[in-house]
Amino acid sequence: MATIAILGTLDSKADEHTFVADRIRERGHQVVLIDVGTGGEPQVAPDFTRYDVAAVTSLDLAPLMERHDRGECVVAMSEAAPAFLSQLVEDGKIEGVISLGGGGGTAIGTAAMRALPIGFPKLMVSTVASGNTAHYVGTKDIVMVPSIVDVNGLNRISRMIFTRAAGAICGMVEAQVDSDSGKALIVASMFGNTTTCVNQAKAILEEAGYEVLVFHATGSGGQAMESLIESGMVAGVLDVTTTEWADEVVGGVLSAGPTRMDAMSQAKVPAIVAPGCVDMANFGARETVPDSFEDRTFYIHNPQVTLMRTSAEECAEIGRIIATKSNANSAPVVILNPLKAVSEINGEGQAFYDPDADKALFKAIHANAKVEVIDINETVNSPVFARACAEKLLELIKQST
Repeated sequence: MATIAILGTLDSKADEHTFVADRIRERGHQVVLIDVGTGGEPQVAPDFTRYDVAAVTSLDLAPLMERHDRGECVVAMSEAAPAFLSQLVEDGKIEGVISLGGGGGTAIGTAAMRALPIGFPKLMVSTVASGNTAHYVGTKDIVMVPSIVDVNGLNRISRMIFTRAAGAICGMVEAQVDSDSGKALIVASMFGNTTTCVNQAKAILEEAGYEVLVFHATGSGGQAMESLIESGMVAGVLDVTTTEWADEVVGGVLSAGPTRMDAMSQAKVPAIVAPGCVDMANFGARETVPDSFEDRTFYIHNPQVTLMRTSAEECAEIGRIIATKSNANSAPVVILNPLKAVSEINGEGQAFYDPDADKALFKAIHANAKVEVIDINETVNSPVFARACAEKLLELIKQST
């Protein structure tokens, strides 16, 4: 029997959350009702009141409610609920969480869920669970279920959706997960143009007894990798595909944001860093590329993805950033430069061959790096470069421990 948290705005959606609570109890599990409403009085007695939630962050909720500014209240509760729910998880008082909501309820519920560990069961039934839900899910494994009809009373549709959702969260907490392979974790960043390198390095690292998790460097992939590194679960980082910095600098569509590469420093994890695929910034279909880039070199990866060659100036800035981020890590870090090509299409005779831009990149890395920098006269996907990355990372991990 597990205890499942039911978090919701019980001033306006008490019947709906109570219905879900009853379905969960029918499955033999316990529930704790948590009120995060900021309007009228809760329509059902919660196990934890809105004031209990607010107290965790010393939030004085009463003045906010008196001003009747719903937006202000939702923002405040979106900051308090994550801390409150995290404390329940840390204390071992709950094994899963479910919430139902419209726009405000979804903002509060998913904010709380994003604060919880990967693998912890979390389910959000929402009126906005369609289209782009990235800002609700973030880098966490939140299951979002479209409510179909508004979360406003019980009817033949909502009863069906809520019952299935209750069954889903029960199934999630009941499932036994053996996620501990006994092997230490290494994370790696990969793009289509560095796949060969990562696969070869991965084989060497696995042979050495590590489990390697590969993340696609598409913005969200880099953010997910950063989140896992930050959790403290990772023994080493093979960040050979730092291409998301090209999108951040140039304005492409696959940026992972300005905090990319910060997690290794926060968690003090040894890392191998390479400027893989920084020769390219990503855009959508060719017609979506801003007119300001019309004089640039492009490569049509597929009808939906257009790659643009980064300039010498942009490469210099990317190199500076890579070096600066690497310098911040107090754990051992080595930057490896593949001098003959940083991607599959960057070598001599390829679409993105630009010696001047590459020279600017490597020069900036050397000029700004305080960590060790190793130049290897190979392409990023050569077996020699891949082996160098893997073996150097193993050396750094051993040195770190």
